[in-house]
Amino acid sequence: MQSAGAVVTKLLQDLGLDRRLLGQRAVQEWADVVGPRIARRTRAVSFHEGTLRVEVEGSAWIYELRFLERRLIQELEKRLGAPVVRALHFVQARGGIRR
Repeated sequence: MQSAGAVVTKLLQDLGLDRRLLGQRAVQEWADVVGPRIARRTRAVSFHEGTLRVEVEGSAWIYELRFLERRLIQELEKRLGAPVVRALHFVQARGGIRR
């Protein structure tokens, strides 16, 4: 007999919801993963089909973050324990980053 946790985990996997839940964790944990310097100028806002959408304070930061994208994805993978985030999509925030 399987435990309730194992049954729920299997059900989430079968329905494809496990990746969505991990994607939402990526949104929630973005600031902790990237550290205070980047977190002050960015905000993860959504996750869809392997892509984490991140609002950024300005175009200069978008340019810099594109160079860091691979490393940031690796850090997210470590935190989440699975390769859920395949890409980061940086967009300029309208009206600045709101906390």
